[in-house]
Parts: sequence; C-alpha cells; structure tokens
Amino acid sequence: MLQRLMPRAAIALRPRAWSELAPLLTLFLVAAALFGFVEIAEEVVEGHNHVFDEAILTFLRNPADLADPVGPAWLEKAIRDLTALGSVTVLTLLTVLVLGYLVIDGKRAAALFVLVSVAGGALLIDGIKLVVARPRPDLVAHMVDVSTYSFPSGHATASAVVFLTLGVLLARIGRRRRVKAYVIGTAIALTLAIGASRVYLGVHWPSDVLAGWCLGAAWAMLCWQIGLWLQRRGRIERPDEPAAE
Repeated sequence: MLQRLMPRAAIALRPRAWSELAPLLTLFLVAAALFGFVEIAEEVVEGHNHVFDEAILTFLRNPADLADPVGPAWLEKAIRDLTALGSVTVLTLLTVLVLGYLVIDGKRAAALFVLVSVAGGALLIDGIKLVVARPRPDLVAHMVDVSTYSFPSGHATASAVVFLTLGVLLARIGRRRRVKAYVIGTAIALTLAIGASRVYLGVHWPSDVLAGWCLGAAWAMLCWQIGLWLQRRGRIERPDEPAAE
C-alpha cells in the first residue's frame, strides 16, 4: 500500500517543487544573459571583436562587390520586410493593441505592467546606445537608412523585449502545452530573425545583435518574474481571472 501511495505523493509534490524551482531557474537565466551582454560590451569597448564582426559581414556580401548582399533579389526584399517587424512603429503599434485589449478586458493592472516593461526596455536601449556610442558598420553598404548608434541593436533588443514579454503573456492564457510552446517558439523565432536581418542588411555589427538578444531576453525574463511575483500578491490580475466590469 505504501509503495502505491508514494508515486502519487511524488506526483502531487511536483507542481509545488517546480513553483519553488522556477524563480531560481529564471534568475539564473537572467544572470547568464546579463553576463553574456557584459562580456560582449567589454569586447566592443576594447575593440577586440573586429575580426569576428568583419568576417561575418563580408561573408554575407558578394566578394566582388560589398554593396551587394548574397542571395537573389527577392531575398533582400523579404529581409527588408522582415526587419520592419522590429521597428519602433510596428512594435509600438503592437504594444498599443495589446494594451487596448487588456484594458477592454478589465485587466488594467496587467496593461500598466506591460506598458512599464516595454517602455523601461526602450529607455534602457537608448541609454546604453548613448553611453557606448558605437558607430554603425562602414565596411559594407547599408541597405536601409539608419541614424542612431549601433550598440546594442535596437531592433534585436526591442523585439526580444516586446515579443518575449507578449509571448509569455499569451502563453499563460493558453491551456495546452502545445499552444504555450507554439507561442513562445514564435516569439523566439521572430526575435532571432529580426536580429539576423540587421546584420544581413549591413546596419549592425554581429556583436551588436548578440548583445541585443542577451539584453532583451534578460529584461523580458526579469519582467516576467516580477509579474509573477505581483500576481501572487494580487497586484496584477491573473490571465484566467474574471474581468473587472
């Protein structure tokens, strides 16, 4: 009888054990991502990563003409369209639409938290760009217009902040694991594709994008963990709570 009850007891303890382990795992991932960002930033400031950056940029261009990216013309056009998904206009519009949905659904505290998370990430990006003040690549021609500093990639960082934050929010609404995996996977895929497009178009050094991914992922995971903490204390509505009329 005891042997039969033990597996059931173990299964019953799993959710509790996971709820206690998950915050520690998240904080470990945040620390790892921040460590990666700091390491890349140090290399950029000291100028030790030019060989790596230049090798990848030139690899993506026609050796006979560095103004010509590799691949057919349709690929260049598709990547131009893809990179627009990480623009300030698109990410702002997407965030506003989600905020509107949350407000209409009566989840005003959740809407405020999403707004603070996204706006805080944007301020963080601008602040680091001004501090590091890294020029844009001049090794290859730029395929789109740019005007700000290069490090970290704003598209890579902001897309990680917005898509991962909103992805986690939508995943918590979903009931099935496959739905949650699909939403999170889509958010990650978009973030990676947008960042890679900036290197292909010649407007960012690869290290800018790598640093942007690390910083954006760290910020999104940190905000997610803070959001869970606030939910447990009733400061933010849970996704499955009845809407406030």
